[in-house]
Parts: sequence; structure tokens; C-alpha cells
Amino acid sequence: MVDILHRVGIKSSLGDAYKAVATREGVAGWWTDDVGGDSKVGGALQFRFSADGKELGRFEATVLELKPDQRVLWQVTGGPVEWIGTQISFDLKQEGDYAVVLFKHHGWKEPVEFMHHCSTKWATFLMSMKSLVETGQGAPNPKDIKIDNWG
Repeated sequence: MVDILHRVGIKSSLGDAYKAVATREGVAGWWTDDVGGDSKVGGALQFRFSADGKELGRFEATVLELKPDQRVLWQVTGGPVEWIGTQISFDLKQEGDYAVVLFKHHGWKEPVEFMHHCSTKWATFLMSMKSLVETGQGAPNPKDIKIDNWG
């Protein structure tokens, strides 16, 4: 198994960073503006991505864990075959004026080319989250940085 790992420091409280990853409204402000479902433990979330009015893809995840100001954990249940069965986690800690987010998309079966793409996209979206929390303005899909023909 292989993982995508990122670390980002956000000049904010843990509470503001946590809201960005633990709520539908928060995620819609930095990842994709098309988020549906229930963001409570046991709830199912749906995420849709598009470009130029065309759907690029979608996936579903179950919320496994919510520890306020500490951790969010999702289990991917639908979407690209490479994602199904993987988990996405956000672990948070305070370091001075910064909320540090340790991001992990873990459980990939092998490091296929799509994983390389997703790693870069996760980095751009995590910077979007940093911008959202620090300035109030993120760049969620479809306003995200396009890195290639996959979106």
C-alpha cells in the first residue's frame, strides 16, 4: 500500500481549520463547490468535480471519525476504482499561531499515474484550504488550478 502525504500550516485557530475539513460548507469552500450528503459520523458525503460545465468525476465517502479540533477521517466508498477502499484523513495540531494539518490519502494499492495526478491536486486544494481559512477565499473546483487534461 502507498499513501499521499502533505503538511500545511494555516495561520488560524484549530477550530477554524477543523470547520474547513469537518463540514460540508467548509469543504465546499476549498475542494469542490458541489458537496452533498451528511457530514456527521456515519454519514455519506458526495463530491462532484467539473470543468467547463462537464463533469470530470465524482466520489462518495463515509465519515468514520470526527474529533473536534483534532481529526477527520473518511472512507472512500464510490468513485474512481483507485480510490475505492482508501481513506482520507486530516489530523490537526496547534503550533504557535498555526493550525497544522497533516493530510493523508492512504491505502492506494499501487503508485499508478493517477496517484501522481491526485497528489499534485491534493497539494493545490490544501493551499486552497489555507487561503480559505486565512483570507475567507478558497479556490474550490471548478475554480481550482488546472494541472493537466484530467483537471
